[in-house]
Amino acid sequence: MSEGEGARAGDRAGDGAGEERSSRERAAKVLSAALDEAGVPWEQPSSDHWTFVATLPGTRKLATTCSVRVGEQTLSINAFVVRRPDENFEAFYRWLLERNTRMYGLSYALDRLGDVYLVGRLPLAAVTPEEVDRLLGTVLENADEPFNQLLELGFATAIKREWDWRVKRGESTRNLEAFGRITGAEE
Repeated sequence: MSEGEGARAGDRAGDGAGEERSSRERAAKVLSAALDEAGVPWEQPSSDHWTFVATLPGTRKLATTCSVRVGEQTLSINAFVVRRPDENFEAFYRWLLERNTRMYGLSYALDRLGDVYLVGRLPLAAVTPEEVDRLLGTVLENADEPFNQLLELGFATAIKREWDWRVKRGESTRNLEAFGRITGAEE
């Protein structure tokens, strides 16, 4: 191989790395602009400018923290939903699996402790403001909207016990009103 051929081969190898870096940088810019445009508060860990931690406001769940990482090839999203259920495991996990079939771009997953997360990946080439908005909407739709239902399925005994404790002591039960079916308050 001549010197010129080696230089051109090296350039081609370097171009791939440059394209990868520019794809990653483009996706990071699109992501930060989309979060800003949506009015979603976010921050980056000081040691990692490829990770964005966004806080999505909710109605049932006060907030959903969402970690979005711009990788070398994909954008990954990871959002905590609820801790491991205390009871009714089969119905709880069945509900999650059935809901997985209707979700766009994300699915429910468990960590090693059994806590529930929403996770997903998107190729960097597909990262657009519209796609970021759609994924964040999917997070809210599947972390916030079913939150009370998940609590009812996996934590009914704890909710009833908390209700009884608060009533006995004259404490506010306002934030438990959504669970009247469990507490007996709907009767």
